[in-house]
Amino acid sequence: MMNLKTPAIRSKKLTQAARGQDCTLQIQGICCFNSETVVFAHFPSATHGMSYKSDDFWGADACVNCHDVIDGRVKYEFGPGEKEDYMLRALHLTLARRIRLGLIQVKGSAS
Repeated sequence: MMNLKTPAIRSKKLTQAARGQDCTLQIQGICCFNSETVVFAHFPSATHGMSYKSDDFWGADACVNCHDVIDGRVKYEFGPGEKEDYMLRALHLTLARRIRLGLIQVKGSAS
């Protein structure tokens, strides 16, 4: 069995890249669409979570309102699978943004 307790990958460049970006979560009825409030929101993962942030690539650029909802500080009634859909979409958009910025490199890619 694989040891899931590993040191988290930390990168200030990855988390600080959220500043000034559009929110990738854009939760309907919640998002303020204010890029001045956007920070990197860590998502729970298999290796980290409760009281210990996940790796600095596992999350999304989120406005203050969406971040509060995803982290549970503000209650929101998600439908079945809706929260995970928002998070997966936002993760994809955020990772693609970091690759385009050159902060994450994919060997052999043409971009």
